Amino acid sequence: MVPTLLALDTSTDDMSLALTGPGGTVLHQSEGGARASARLIPEAMALLAQAGLSISQLDAVAFGAGPGAFTGLRTACAVAQGLAFGAGKPVLPLDSLMLVAETAHPPADAGSPWEVWVAMDARMDEVYAAPYRWTPSSTHGVGGLWEPLSPPALYAAEALRDLWLEAPPERVTGSALQVFGERLGLPAHAALPLAPTERPGALARLALQQWNRAGTLRDPADALPVYVRDKVARTTMEQQALRQSARTGTPQ
Repeated sequence: MVPTLLALDTSTDDMSLALTGPGGTVLHQSEGGARASARLIPEAMALLAQAGLSISQLDAVAFGAGPGAFTGLRTACAVAQGLAFGAGKPVLPLDSLMLVAETAHPPADAGSPWEVWVAMDARMDEVYAAPYRWTPSSTHGVGGLWEPLSPPALYAAEALRDLWLEAPPERVTGSALQVFGERLGLPAHAALPLAPTERPGALARLALQQWNRAGTLRDPADALPVYVRDKVARTTMEQQALRQSARTGTPQ
């Protein structure tokens, strides 16, 4: 039976929502960033109204858990948690880099495992990255399943370049390709264009894939963003210290 899932993602500058169920799929995409905290709940309610559904009819609320933009991850997690608490439903955390991998979905006729690295700009001259493998599968009714080949991690641009020089990836997608360009040392033939307009549809597919995996559902109380950068809480203070240093000439 097809579950009814509401999926939310604000891990990038785009705000993506997807509502999927037996009656079909409804998608929404708009500007995220600072607007997401104010617009995410109204857009989610509008999506439910468009489909003629109430929150109580959902089977779960999925959300992009990270890695990604710090404020965006907190927004999606908090909204998913609140909606799920109110409806007495579980939450379904989604790997935000896996979502990017799904936007670069393998060809429809791919009959064997298909691998792709995802590399997303993490600001501060760093990259969120991880490799993923898609394996065809008919057992879940979703055509295939994604698995991380290693956990998402934070890399300095040069460190990721060195890693890829040792083990060149067949294909890579993500915003870091445009931001860092030749610094990543990636051959042109390995770069797959990022498809941001595909994100809501990919969100719907990924939520359905993960729903069918054992152990993916969580109690709303256990909903947490995935942070792979341990310096986020200190960034503001560090920037203030650097500005003070520039004014006084004191080295840092």
